[in-house]
Amino acid sequence: MEFPENDKRSLNFIEAIISEDLKNKKNESRVHTRFPPEPNGYLHIGHAKSICLNFGLAEEYNGLCNLRFDDTNPEKEEVEYVDSIMEDVRWLGFEWHDKPYFASDYFDRLYDWSIKMIEAGVAYVDDQPQDLISEQRGVPTRPGIESPFRNRTIEENLDLFLRMKAGEFPNGSKVLRAKVDMTSPNMHMRDPIMYRILHEDHHRTGDKWCIYPMYDYAHGQSDFIEGITHSLCTLEFEIHRPLYDWFLDQIAEDTYRPRQIEFARLNLSYTVMSKRKLLQLVQEGLVNGWDDPRMPTISGLRRRGYTPQSIRAFADRVGIAKRDNIIDVSLLEFSVREHLNLMSPRVFAVLDPVKVVITNYPEGKTELMEVDNNPEDPEAGKRKVPFNRELYIEQNDFMEDPPKKFFRMGPGREVRLKGAYIVKCEDFVKDDDGNITEIHCTYDPDSRSGGAGANRKVKGTLHWVSVENSFDAEIRLYDRMFMDEDPDGHKDKDFREFINPDSLTVLRHCKLEPSIKSAKPEDKFQFQRLGYFCMDKDSTPENPVFNRTVPLRDPWAKKNR
Repeated sequence: MEFPENDKRSLNFIEAIISEDLKNKKNESRVHTRFPPEPNGYLHIGHAKSICLNFGLAEEYNGLCNLRFDDTNPEKEEVEYVDSIMEDVRWLGFEWHDKPYFASDYFDRLYDWSIKMIEAGVAYVDDQPQDLISEQRGVPTRPGIESPFRNRTIEENLDLFLRMKAGEFPNGSKVLRAKVDMTSPNMHMRDPIMYRILHEDHHRTGDKWCIYPMYDYAHGQSDFIEGITHSLCTLEFEIHRPLYDWFLDQIAEDTYRPRQIEFARLNLSYTVMSKRKLLQLVQEGLVNGWDDPRMPTISGLRRRGYTPQSIRAFADRVGIAKRDNIIDVSLLEFSVREHLNLMSPRVFAVLDPVKVVITNYPEGKTELMEVDNNPEDPEAGKRKVPFNRELYIEQNDFMEDPPKKFFRMGPGREVRLKGAYIVKCEDFVKDDDGNITEIHCTYDPDSRSGGAGANRKVKGTLHWVSVENSFDAEIRLYDRMFMDEDPDGHKDKDFREFINPDSLTVLRHCKLEPSIKSAKPEDKFQFQRLGYFCMDKDSTPENPVFNRTVPLRDPWAKKNR
């Protein structure tokens, strides 16, 4: 697809490269991208950015995008991770070309190519341990030390490699290396390892293989097999690109070849993005699994109440850069607030209830108050909420001796109960410990919508629920997992030292209006004045559970001033 000459939109640098390739009819004017996760953990928000980029570019240029699992390390990979990755990609609203692909689909071809490289004299078997090989590579400013096995004969290398495949040697005893350049200033070009011995069953190939290809060897060759045109990687792979091209040189015989392009990875404030460290949080029980709503995993964000639209909007706002930087997590939180504000029904919930008795309201009477479901959505309609003599409001909406600018309830003060009447506090009851247990009010019968006093103004408006008609629920208030802006950036400290002790607060016996009693997991609501919430998968009819996605406003904004 080519943009018209009068298209004034700004292209990011990847779009500019692709547009130029199309203009020059490179690779038959095709655009074919891929998203290649390793199935050794759950995807996180950084992967979401890559998913949006790869699948989004394929859509933009009428091309194709593959989902390919880089499953070359059976020690760390599990079917659970494969399934979760496919679920996450689809949840974000994307569909891959044809079928899910796997690097393990190509093990036979990769092996055949490695044989040809041995026969061509550009690959050899090394008997040295990997730590010694690493040591011999040296430093970029001076040449590395060649392996004493670098000049083995082709026949000897073929014999040893075949025996490696046959399982004759133990783990770590031999590797297959590419013979590139031990004097190169690029350390990745100093005879990189192509295969290692690993006697480990693979989740797809079983015990067929006991040698497995390294990422640098398998990745570009897999791109070549699949016809990928633009192989998008994060910046840490920029130094790998010469090796990517060198391996392609060994097999590419026609004009087609994929092109690797690097972009800045997503670094998010107050967040750890390393899969290794996220796994550590899971294994040490510091979170409740990969989908804990405090985790930056896509499944954790989904469980917390984020929407795919908000994550895609966030990825679009972040954009594509050539330099690494840290994105403020508040931009992600803003993106979900923005979307939830448009689509979430408003409901009443009281998290820390205190009883209000309207002493002049008839006993046994119930009225149905009509309130808007979502003022941002003209199609959302209205609902009816039961109103009785006895109600619950929030404890912090009442003060015995309120300051002048406290516009909520206090002795002798009037407030409006949202969608209902104006009430005035006449008295209150305390327990032996001095806690307020009951507030006595009177109401103005004419202050309801349609009444003579409906337009009477008061400064405070409170949410409420009926004592008789509300139901109990467990509410989980989630906050940022870490208190430090860069928890992973302190060389002298462990990232776990910065875990926020208040990242999860569980409230029980909260009171919710009856309209959401039939809610299902992942149903989303705005609890009036409190924030955005969704029903959790742990919910049961006996114990409904709701997670707070985000408050209505960023509570960290004042902390960071």
